[in-house]
Amino acid sequence: MAIIVIGYSVSILDDWVPPPEPSYATPQPIHSSPPPLPAGLTPEELATIKVVDQASQSVVYITNSAIHRDFWSLNTFEVPQGSGSGFVWDRHGHIVTNFHVIYGADAIRVVLDDQTSFEAAVVGMDPDHDLAVLRIADPPPNLVPLAIGRSHNLRVGQRVLAIGNPFGLDHTVTTGVVSALGRTIKSINGRTIEGVIQTDAAINPGNSGGPLLDSQGRLIGVNTQIMSPSGAFAGIGFAVPVDTVTRIVPQLIQFGKVIRPGLGISLIPHTITARWGIEGLVIARIEPGGAADRAGLKSARETRSGRIILGDVITHVDGEPVRTYDDLATILDRHQVGDRVTIEIMRNGRPMSLALKLQALN
Repeated sequence: MAIIVIGYSVSILDDWVPPPEPSYATPQPIHSSPPPLPAGLTPEELATIKVVDQASQSVVYITNSAIHRDFWSLNTFEVPQGSGSGFVWDRHGHIVTNFHVIYGADAIRVVLDDQTSFEAAVVGMDPDHDLAVLRIADPPPNLVPLAIGRSHNLRVGQRVLAIGNPFGLDHTVTTGVVSALGRTIKSINGRTIEGVIQTDAAINPGNSGGPLLDSQGRLIGVNTQIMSPSGAFAGIGFAVPVDTVTRIVPQLIQFGKVIRPGLGISLIPHTITARWGIEGLVIARIEPGGAADRAGLKSARETRSGRIILGDVITHVDGEPVRTYDDLATILDRHQVGDRVTIEIMRNGRPMSLALKLQALN
């Protein structure tokens, strides 16, 4: 799959761009000097060229293949499934891309800026934020990690650049501006991603996982979705903000997953409690010795006669209303394990407020 296309709703840009017929013999690095710059370029053009020359060294082309076995000969062979983009995170060979670029892959290859090709293994994945980390085997010493920026202080109208491999055309550069900030989109598994950057820099199939850069060439987002009625770019693209990326990627490298904070509870499904006319999250079970247990929260229980007695109903977390699990997960996603939050509940028809220290989510 390649970027997520939103045909007036968020879905995956799953018009995978079939990559060119792959040749998995590692090509020789290409070392060529760029031609001299033409005269008369504007300062803005010169600045853009400088950013592109530097950042392109860090942008990679990713192919995703499935391995099939011939029924008669039992020989195995790779069948290309699609392509996407990514970028060098560090000199240890870690590559960041979108989760949906490598989801379901049996074999992954990464092609660097100098056209050298490497097999890559998945280090960690976070479907909730559509992020994944790969690692190339025997990384070369000349890897150039992408410069990392910040997204919390971005402004609408700020100039941006996108570099990627749309339609298999490697290292394509497009420019635009930050069109809006603080958007919310749905990830591949339906979870909400907050604080998303909207841009009009052209993003097309194959750009998935590529960097969105500021005018200094620093990473400010990872391109992931577009909104389009046709599947082609229509001036609305979305990128996961870099402040989210810098929080998630180190955990994927260290643990292979994201260590999320939780309350130590399980909930009665919202589809059921909504039919009961309850506004809030009904606690079904509390983990013994967990955060909710220590804070004194109470779960639903069954009497000897089989009657269900409701326990606490969570109505707010840190002052924000919660009606669904997604509401709760979105709020907790802003926190770390060990943070303290304020939980507002209804107990036997009476409002109460409790402080709770977040635990690691099992």
